[in-house]
Amino acid sequence: MRLLHTSDWHLGRSFHRVNMLDAQAAFIGHLVSTVRERGVDAVVVAGDVYDRAVPPLAAVELFDDALHRLADLGAPTVMISGNHDSARRLGVGAGLIDRAGIHLRTDPAACDRPVVLADAHGDVAFYGLPYLEPALVKDEFGVAKAGHEAVIGAAMDRVRADLATRAPGTRSVVLAHAFVSGGTISDSERDITVGGVAAVPSEVFDGVDYVALGHLHGSQTLGTRVRYSGSPLPYSFSEADHRKTMWLVDIGPEGEIEAERVDCPVPRALARIRGTLDELLEDPALDRHETAWVEATLTDALRPDDPMARLCARFPHTLSLVFDPDRAPDDPDVSYAQRLKGRSDEQIADDFVVHVRGAGPDEAERDVLRSAFDAVRTQDTLREVAR
Repeated sequence: MRLLHTSDWHLGRSFHRVNMLDAQAAFIGHLVSTVRERGVDAVVVAGDVYDRAVPPLAAVELFDDALHRLADLGAPTVMISGNHDSARRLGVGAGLIDRAGIHLRTDPAACDRPVVLADAHGDVAFYGLPYLEPALVKDEFGVAKAGHEAVIGAAMDRVRADLATRAPGTRSVVLAHAFVSGGTISDSERDITVGGVAAVPSEVFDGVDYVALGHLHGSQTLGTRVRYSGSPLPYSFSEADHRKTMWLVDIGPEGEIEAERVDCPVPRALARIRGTLDELLEDPALDRHETAWVEATLTDALRPDDPMARLCARFPHTLSLVFDPDRAPDDPDVSYAQRLKGRSDEQIADDFVVHVRGAGPDEAERDVLRSAFDAVRTQDTLREVAR
């Protein structure tokens, strides 16, 4: 059976104020063409269909168009909700849409009820694990303490239990939206840290033939059977070196896996350039970036006059301007933002405690801080979903 694995469409998202709807529509067209031209038997979308819980109308219309075009091809499609989606909104009408071969899996309680498709070698069971917000689903899965590994582990126990009841030789695919250990992050993914821990080990998915992951925006392989498709379009300059693709996956009669990356159309190259303003304006080696979307980091000791206009004269698609003067880390003029760059909320809180009383928090105090951060993040999630 041939699968097309994709995720993280983020319909409705912009890129540094550039409307990406046309690029997203081009991707949908490319997806449909790939299904038709490469003989795809099923499409799997591993979450973050939309960029926010209440997407703009244009994004909803594009999603509707995608569903109609996939249904017209007769290619079954299995989708899960991600941490950016409203699971309840995305799942509206799922029972009716199911009849058209579009299978929306947004209910955590239904993770062990697969979509079963067949080929010449027998059945393939597709299990959908939508994004599992630990604080919201821990009671459903009967885990004592909210955490990603605990709730995903409990969900996978249900998957394996159901799979054990099926005919011998039934192959299996799991769709999941999570941060799995070994994955490489980018700046455009929403933090899902709980209790100071965001990642789950890939071993939690043992026992199935293929795991189609979503959440991380870089295409990557964590094992022969565990892959992220990545987002089809870039959504931050940290993705400048990404090759945006989908996975074309063939599952053999014994569950053997062969996978090929299929490139996605990207509207414009990304470039991150760094130096003094004069260097960036004069360096001939930067000629290749003159048609790219550019993030320019200026290292001038003093902020130059009118830098954006001067950069745009050479790089007309400059979207981001960063000031990072070359200074020693202990220079008193280093900005607060620079000092905090790359530090987690917990590390910043630890530093504050050290600053106030001269010693960092003990383990009990760290537990309190972690609980406070988790409570705020969970409340933010609840407010967004309730909108």
